[in-house]
Amino acid sequence: MARRLTYRRAAIALAAALVLACAALLAACGGSSGGSGGSGGSGAPGGSGDGGGESTTSGPAYSVPGSVALVTFNEGAAQTGNDCAIDTSQLSQGVVGASARSDARLKFQVVKGEMSYNYDLPGDGTPIIVPINMGDGPYTFRVMQNTSGNNYVELFSVIENVNLSSETAPYLVPNMFVNYNESSAVVAKARELAQGAANQGDVVRNIYQWVVDNITYDHDKAAQLASATGYVPDPDATLAAGTGICFDYASLGAAMLRSLGIPCQVITGYVSPDDVYHAWNMVYIDGEWVSVEISIKPNSWTRVDLTFAASGAASTIGDGTSYTDRYTY
Repeated sequence: MARRLTYRRAAIALAAALVLACAALLAACGGSSGGSGGSGGSGAPGGSGDGGGESTTSGPAYSVPGSVALVTFNEGAAQTGNDCAIDTSQLSQGVVGASARSDARLKFQVVKGEMSYNYDLPGDGTPIIVPINMGDGPYTFRVMQNTSGNNYVELFSVIENVNLSSETAPYLVPNMFVNYNESSAVVAKARELAQGAANQGDVVRNIYQWVVDNITYDHDKAAQLASATGYVPDPDATLAAGTGICFDYASLGAAMLRSLGIPCQVITGYVSPDDVYHAWNMVYIDGEWVSVEISIKPNSWTRVDLTFAASGAASTIGDGTSYTDRYTY
């Protein structure tokens, strides 16, 4: 029987309401996420425009990895209860998995201190993999079931202490918003683009330029999803279609770079001057890529906005003068 968290009901209802509100906002940019959470920060764009013209890269020699770093839901290692399963066997790699069966709407909640992320969880037992994106420390992982409106009760929970193998670990492997495997078309394309790259700066430049030149912003899709919730991008589908919305661009870029061993975050938040809800990337390389429009320095997170650079998208997301981070995947 579901354990009712009376003392937390108001907070859970509020969290659910925020999930829906933020999902609708991202749809205005061209798609809503199946998850939400909290992170802060702001700054100017680390990358915009065409990224072309005179540019230089530097850094240690790069070679394409022999294999793709992957994570999968480990049913045998999962802790179970009340038709729910939570897999914490890969926490050091920066991910946690969950699955459940229920006829009611479900959420998977990742909590650390006062911060939390909430993800849509299928009720048919299909597992999801989500990032551990709030650093080291104690976490609570909960499967929540909807009772009415924005009210949820806890079905099952697990408390674990997280010790990440590195700061970048969560952003080197797939998750529900950056989904790929060894046989994905997006992985094959990324490896093709990385051939001959002298350093990681070359890799980022090659992928950036290819995406900007070959993926067109999809205004029709953005309009169709304007009032939708629960949108989850599919990098292979974006690659095949040659079009996408902001979340698609960010997911595609992250999938390509992660599959090549380069840490890449998907960030959602607001872009000035109109506070448009949007999605972009943060990349972390061991070298540099410097051009007229972009300056990526070694061993630090730098913003790269593929959508802003894409043809016809600037009118949708503003002038990119200032970004405020909200959620990190």
